[in-house]
Amino acid sequence: MPSPDPDAAVSARGLVRTFHIGENDIEVLKGVSLDVRRGETLFLVGPSGAGKTSLLYTLAGLEKPNEGEVFIDGQSLYKLSRREQARVRNASLGYVFQSFFLLPELTALENVMVPALIRNRQGKARARELLERVGLGARTAHLPVELSGGEQQRVAIARALMNDPAILFADEPTGNLDTATGASVMALLMELVNEHKRTLVVVTHDQGLAQIGDRTVTLVDGRIVD
Repeated sequence: MPSPDPDAAVSARGLVRTFHIGENDIEVLKGVSLDVRRGETLFLVGPSGAGKTSLLYTLAGLEKPNEGEVFIDGQSLYKLSRREQARVRNASLGYVFQSFFLLPELTALENVMVPALIRNRQGKARARELLERVGLGARTAHLPVELSGGEQQRVAIARALMNDPAILFADEPTGNLDTATGASVMALLMELVNEHKRTLVVVTHDQGLAQIGDRTVTLVDGRIVD
């Protein structure tokens, strides 16, 4: 199997993902190889069912491939122990999801602090600073149910940045938002990524939105076509 690109933040080699549905095996990723350069903003696009989210989750250390390897800064992620994989995810990677995934019983401030608490750190001052940065300095004590969809996604972005990860993964981050709110949230995410030259990989169904990135990769039927 080819070695990872030494200049890549994320490299994938020969990724195969198969799901068992009833008596059938559905191959969602069919030998995908991809390099994402350090500091690059890359958008994954393609029709529904093309394998975009499966590819993102596999690159992000959330779904182990049936075949192939993922390298984060040259390190083979899935050859690590589960404990080491969890450490890499917490320390080096950040995640933003379509459905926000905020803990409903925690305030905005407490939700942002969760990644630090996993590392046995408090981080309250940094969490406040991040909420200020995403325009929610006055909403720190609010529960998710008391926030709009756009505000919840901003909390999720702040949470993703809590441990200062080098690489961010976003799965349809504007999918549950209206057009104007989605554009505002995406502009904020791009601004925060570019400030510190973070690497960003985004899944989106919106071809127009994808044009703001450095590069667009199209998946069709589990394969990259461009």
